[in-house]
This record gives sequence, structure tokens and C-alpha cells, in this order.
Amino acid sequence: QVQLVESGGGSVQAGDSLKLSCTASGRTFSGIAVGWFRQAPGKGREFVAAISWNIHSTNYAESVKGRFTISRDNAKNMAYLQMNSLEPEDAAVYYCAANVNGRSDTEADEYDFWGRGTQVTVSS
Repeated sequence: QVQLVESGGGSVQAGDSLKLSCTASGRTFSGIAVGWFRQAPGKGREFVAAISWNIHSTNYAESVKGRFTISRDNAKNMAYLQMNSLEPEDAAVYYCAANVNGRSDTEADEYDFWGRGTQVTVSS
């Protein structure tokens, strides 16, 4: 089992930055991949970014490439999503997810454990 807790969400204006954190507990963090997904009202869950267990592989949605950066600190059992140049379209609940196969997969079905999410609001 892996428990995940997201933090760092909030309300910002377009062009601002936010850094989301994901704190993991329950099993060895270094062996699992971490993904960030988001869900806006009335829309399905959308892949944002993922990082493999060994940090050698990352994936990003086209809509966030160049603006968002995923990272992790295995010693602290934490993962992060740095979000720059935020746009109103980025507003959503952001979820951290863990994938025990260790790969930076982009499909939500590949992820085994999920946090409860943190709200990001972006005003224009």
C-alpha cells in the first residue's frame, strides 16, 4: 500500500506559478513511479506529467510542456510539480498517483494508488 497526500494548491492569477507536493508513505518510495493528473469540472481525468522510479524518464502532456516540471526526492518520499506560466485552462483538481511498475506511464489505468487531490484555481 502507498498513501499519497497532495499539497500546495491554491488560487493564483494567470502567469503565476505554483509548486505542488506529493508526500508518500507506506512502502519503499524509490521503487515506484509518480504521476500527476488533473480533473476540471465536467471533464475527465487528464494526464499531466510522470516520472519514473529512477528519475531517468519523464513524460509530459503537450499542453504543459515547457511550463511544468515534475521532480522527486526519494530520500524524502516526495514528488513535486512545479507549474509556471499558469493559464486559466490549468485550473483543476490535481492528483498525485503511484505506479508500482516504476514506469512513467501516461495512462491513469496504470496507476495503483491515488491521493485525494489539491485544488488549483487560475483567474484571468
